Amino acid sequence: MADDIHLEVDGREITLAAEADESLLRALRAHGLTATTGACEQGECGSCSVLLDGRLECSCLVPAMVCEGARVATVEGQVGRDLGEALAANGAVQCGFCTPGFVVAAEAALDHDGPPLSVEQVRESLAGNLCRCTGYEGLIRAVCETDRARRGIA
Repeated sequence: MADDIHLEVDGREITLAAEADESLLRALRAHGLTATTGACEQGECGSCSVLLDGRLECSCLVPAMVCEGARVATVEGQVGRDLGEALAANGAVQCGFCTPGFVVAAEAALDHDGPPLSVEQVRESLAGNLCRCTGYEGLIRAVCETDRARRGIA
């Protein structure tokens, strides 16, 4: 029997119906929030990345039942137009399956104070996300460009 879980997703209060063994990923998708993708269902690929109370998490590993009262940010509430344009301009999007997880991880990395992100910091921030199509250089360039642009650095 499904239980109700009350949480905030992308700034909206919602109620998910979830079985005891259901992941947050599956509960979100059953609720019609399908932009977060699932691939490995083992926390290895990062395609299902969300921010859970500000922490980057693989939603396929998070039991939906522990999310009562949580704040969840998915790709649907994260993508900035500037990041999307930078990803496209750098050839960082091909099949698109991994893109939601990369966008969430990238936006989490971009949400920081201090000096602009180094290539190594971006690489480390995206390390939990796998892509079989693009390689990673375009993704890294796009995040670095977006970071500099948001700071007004040419």
